[in-house]
Amino acid sequence: MMPSKSKTPPRPIRIQDNTFRDGHQSIYATRMKTEDMIPIAEEMDQCGFWAMEVWGGATFDAMHRFLAEDPWMRPRILKRYVRKTPFTMLLRGQNLVGYRHYADDVVKAFVDKSCEIGIDIFRCFDALNDFRNIETCVERIKQNGKHVEGTVCYSLTRSHLGGEIYTIDYYVRKARELEQMGSDTICIKDMAGLLSPYDAFALFTALKKAVRVPLHLHTHYTSGMGSMTYLKAVEAGVDIIDTCLAPYALRTSMPAIEPIVAALQGTQRDAGIDLQKLLALSEHLEKIAPKYKHLLADQRLSIIDNGVLAHQIPGGMISNLASQLKEMKALDRLDEIYQEVVQTRKDMGYPPLVTPSSQIIASQAVLNVLFGRYVRISNQLKDLVLGLYGRTPAPIDKALVRKILKNYKRGQTPITGRPADHLPPEIEDAKKAMGDLARTDEDLLGWILFPQTMEKYLKAKYGIDDPESAPTNG
Repeated sequence: MMPSKSKTPPRPIRIQDNTFRDGHQSIYATRMKTEDMIPIAEEMDQCGFWAMEVWGGATFDAMHRFLAEDPWMRPRILKRYVRKTPFTMLLRGQNLVGYRHYADDVVKAFVDKSCEIGIDIFRCFDALNDFRNIETCVERIKQNGKHVEGTVCYSLTRSHLGGEIYTIDYYVRKARELEQMGSDTICIKDMAGLLSPYDAFALFTALKKAVRVPLHLHTHYTSGMGSMTYLKAVEAGVDIIDTCLAPYALRTSMPAIEPIVAALQGTQRDAGIDLQKLLALSEHLEKIAPKYKHLLADQRLSIIDNGVLAHQIPGGMISNLASQLKEMKALDRLDEIYQEVVQTRKDMGYPPLVTPSSQIIASQAVLNVLFGRYVRISNQLKDLVLGLYGRTPAPIDKALVRKILKNYKRGQTPITGRPADHLPPEIEDAKKAMGDLARTDEDLLGWILFPQTMEKYLKAKYGIDDPESAPTNG
């Protein structure tokens, strides 16, 4: 319990605001437009946030694919209004903001460009917690003089901390590894809201003793434990937490900032943020809510998903599964697939369920239920077993490896080295493939990340007619 009066000097909790990125990604499928951020950007800058997350994750994909916005422009535009608060982005290591591993030349160029457009802090993670996959990112961020937030994806092998893999020792070991790599801060990324309050207290008590750099906790409200977890982490000494303004909080998003700020008032960890200012900012989000309401998942009365405590499937992954099954007219088998996700994840060495491993495991679970276990196998799963995504937390059964990789064109023997060492440079070939369509380095990088959708976007941007869609005279 935190007393309101103590001889201990104040140590305000620092708060990162995720409203402009993970907040709307979690509840509105990443569809918030830049034009709706601008009216409150200057006021957000005055709040005293440690940082504002404005980019990364799914924003790059959603902006050009669904919003007809240039993804590279959002940080540039917001920097005109936000002059004091650092900008942070979520970067998936060698995956960048796409869905496969990219060659080192692409990673370096992407980091350079991200620094140029205004990103100050890079939250770097790898879906398998294989930090060989963030080495190039970390080195390049450091060369640019920017802040590296090394990140461990939080996962479990049972309903609470401990068990076969995900123990306190595991997270301490990973945090020390990130500190040795040069991380300026270390984040525990709890993308499914699995971290329980007392596990958080034990974990951050241990981490504070093990590493010297500031510690950051990111959790989601999916399970309903998020705010309680933050309070116990604050008691244990966590330095920074992620929140969203209330309208974009809860559900599968982050805990709301307003109750956290109110709960800590008068304690040593008082955030020192003006609650009335936050309430005014939330009013803007309420006013624009009608234009995004159709994107809100409201098929269930409950705003929490108690099932995540059993199957550990993040909210976004659940909605994707349901959509996939609906198209296949197999929605009635969703419960079977939840169970199969658990088994498939175990088969594949217990990877954390985060992009891209969550999509790989979910897609294979669907195939296993509909056609029999490992009768049909996705190429992405074959690549995972081959080691092209990195080292899984636990080894995969050798007999299953042989079955999955039998006659696979990319190889039958798993690699053991750094995956990116097997990728040839990409930029020069991309220049040749794009020709005149790539008018800037940003166009080129965007096309490498999302070739089909970015090509369509660029043709629309530059007013280039697509011969395939042009009418023919017959």
